[in-house]
Amino acid sequence: MFGSLAPARRRLAVGCCVALVLALMAVLGGVLAHRGSGGEPPRAVPADQPGPVLLVPGYGGSTSGLAVLAARLRQHGKDAEVVSLPGNAQGDLAAQADVLAAAARAAVARTGAPSVDVVGYSAGGVVARLWLSGDRGAPVRRVVSLGSPQHGTALASLGALVAGQCPLACQQLDPASDLLARLNGRPGRSGGSGGEVPSGPVFVSLWTSSDEVVIPPESAVLAGGINIRIQDVCPASAVGHGGLPGDPLVAAMVLAELQPSDPVQLTARDCARLSS
Repeated sequence: MFGSLAPARRRLAVGCCVALVLALMAVLGGVLAHRGSGGEPPRAVPADQPGPVLLVPGYGGSTSGLAVLAARLRQHGKDAEVVSLPGNAQGDLAAQADVLAAAARAAVARTGAPSVDVVGYSAGGVVARLWLSGDRGAPVRRVVSLGSPQHGTALASLGALVAGQCPLACQQLDPASDLLARLNGRPGRSGGSGGEVPSGPVFVSLWTSSDEVVIPPESAVLAGGINIRIQDVCPASAVGHGGLPGDPLVAAMVLAELQPSDPVQLTARDCARLSS
């Protein structure tokens, strides 16, 4: 190939080829390393393979309402566990996501299940999506969020105006926060990228038009997810934000979405069945 070149030019050409090969190997090695560390998009878990259910508290970390929901899930044969979040769930949402990741790994190891399901109440739904937007460490089949401020809440904006009244998690739930900008794929003060729903699990967002904490309530709507306003199923429901985890209708809706089948877009035709 290089036989017709003068010796000096031959050495130069060979050196360039060697450098090119080494560069390509370095790039390929980086790609493989990235894939080996979870860089590949996660595959969807088959709908008929449900695993244990992890319930994630909202801002403030109260588990009482979710304990009622977990008990109802267990009555229907679910392995349900409420995750305890550090610092009364008022600290960094990313740190809370790390705790959820560890709980998911432990649940898979304990049960031998192929995946987990997640129910995130209020800010817990944001924590779940934040976890799934990074390296998850455990397969996830489905995420159901209850009244989650996926695009923030005006209450956090008001809290940020009062010195000492808005811990870090509150600041991150401000609609203008950098964390939500990155999570929702819109420009922020430090840029943003990506989409609203991470690949892999199916997301179902249940929300109420009577929400007095997530303002506006439509903040719970996720592009790319299944979004169900409770009043579109049962118009007479007046459940507010704090009542979501303990409400029997909401529990029935959560169970419907956690069945070993594809999730469903519940409508008013389902109200009587879910309310019985």
